Amino acid sequence: MPIATVNPATGELIEEFAALTKEQIDQRLTRAEAAAVTLRATDFGTRARWMRAAADLVEAEAAHTARRLTVEMGKPIVQARAEVLKCAHAMRFYADNAESLLADQALADPRTVNASVAYTAYQPLGVVLAVMPWNYPMWQVIRFAAPALMAGNVGLLKHASNVPQTAMYLDTLFERAGFPAGSFQTLLVGAADVEAVLRDRRVAAVTLTGSEPAGRSVAAVAGSEVKKVVLELGGSDPFVVLPSADVHAAARTAVSARTMNNGQSCIAAKRFIVHTEVYEAFVEAFVAGTKALTVGDPLDEGTDVGPIATESGRRELVDLVDDAVAKGAVLRCGGSAAGTRGWFFEPAVLEEVTPAMRVYREEAFGPLAVMHRVDDIEQAVTLANDTAFGLSSSVWTTDPDEERLLISRIDAGAVFVNGMSVSYPELPFGGVKASGVGRELAAEGIREFCNLKTIWKN
Repeated sequence: MPIATVNPATGELIEEFAALTKEQIDQRLTRAEAAAVTLRATDFGTRARWMRAAADLVEAEAAHTARRLTVEMGKPIVQARAEVLKCAHAMRFYADNAESLLADQALADPRTVNASVAYTAYQPLGVVLAVMPWNYPMWQVIRFAAPALMAGNVGLLKHASNVPQTAMYLDTLFERAGFPAGSFQTLLVGAADVEAVLRDRRVAAVTLTGSEPAGRSVAAVAGSEVKKVVLELGGSDPFVVLPSADVHAAARTAVSARTMNNGQSCIAAKRFIVHTEVYEAFVEAFVAGTKALTVGDPLDEGTDVGPIATESGRRELVDLVDDAVAKGAVLRCGGSAAGTRGWFFEPAVLEEVTPAMRVYREEAFGPLAVMHRVDDIEQAVTLANDTAFGLSSSVWTTDPDEERLLISRIDAGAVFVNGMSVSYPELPFGGVKASGVGRELAAEGIREFCNLKTIWKN
């Protein structure tokens, strides 16, 4: 895949970039190794000052950066601005809290281990490779970079090939804010070059957000090199609605949960599991809300849903719909390629989906919703867990017993009660099963790429 910006709203090639040579990659690795020594020796106050300066830059340049995101991958401009500003918030969160989150932890009574002093300390691992996707081209990177740099690590970014302008913006951001040269660098390389970089002795660990196959590949290499890995992979998140819920509020939220970011989100609600008592009311409201969405130019302030980021991504959505309908599913709305320019897709709703259909098992990465009718809470839980993935979930009920049961038994990294799944710097983020290993954000995220060192003194 060429490293190029192609506007998904028009199909126009904006700019193409040459991949780095092996010599250029080696130079960047050398700079990263040197920066790791320098950054490790700096104190939290200095790192925090640099991180706040970087957040200031992000906020000052938000309008231009948001437009870049929209042109590169098609998200509505309103959502692009929100993504950029969310990045600045996360950067300030870690600037304010990194020192306390990584504070030494003393054993209450060191005599129990025959010591006068015993404690644990978090120390940086060094150079961390980040393999990042295109769907949140700023946020996915910053939620790794902010905690990693504040912990004293150095970042190397291998970004998705269709967002190179965003990648190059991030390449200069932290150095402009005062971080030592080489603290965070972009590697403009193809997927085939990732293995060699990860195997390089100067790289200590890797984090990847992306597809399950990509995660398995990177994890296999990291495992063979005995290097730390964090993976945030796909999701097929359930959205469970029970009779006690506010059905119309659930339906309004559900439309946003399925179509936010043009439906191209790992934690988007994708499978709507609705109790038969409220099924018809929920589906009617959901379909009406979906039909009311404005699909169009993502640079237009009034657009709700822009284009799919790639032509192949749109083709995959159309294929999933065609396969389901051919096998008996009912298409309530949308489901076709739209327009004569760009890679637009009409937001779609499918009913009567069965395990024989591809969309029952596969992650639909776009505004394609699947409706399921269930008779009771046990059936809802069984269906919610009938997936290889376990990233997040949303459950709607006002019954405390139902809430406790759903929280305890849904296999996912998160359960959102009466709200849609969202990531926050203050809360850990990640999944189970094929959705990945490890956590990003919060205390857990900044500690992932630290050596938890035990200190014992006689």
